[in-house]
Amino acid sequence: MIIYNVTVNIEESVQSEWLNWMKKTHIPEVLNTKLFTSAKMSRVMVEEQMGGVTYSIQYSCENQEKLDLYTQKFATQLQQEQTQKYQGKFVAFRTLMEVV
Repeated sequence: MIIYNVTVNIEESVQSEWLNWMKKTHIPEVLNTKLFTSAKMSRVMVEEQMGGVTYSIQYSCENQEKLDLYTQKFATQLQQEQTQKYQGKFVAFRTLMEVV
């Protein structure tokens, strides 16, 4: 099992709108690719020096091949949607983890 973790720090001024968009639009769109078995979103419980609110979204994937397919076919478009909607108001980084 592979965990595809996306950590996002979002400005407080758009945090509520972004959170709603993530829950109702973005995460369902990622899951609709049928390449992930589940998703879990958590708020990171630290106060950031740069401000904003930080979230971790963890998508579970059965294997590396499915994750590679997601990256090749869907990731760019889905990431661009967030960039267009919240440009300059967030930073994100991705981490891959293997469940052991």
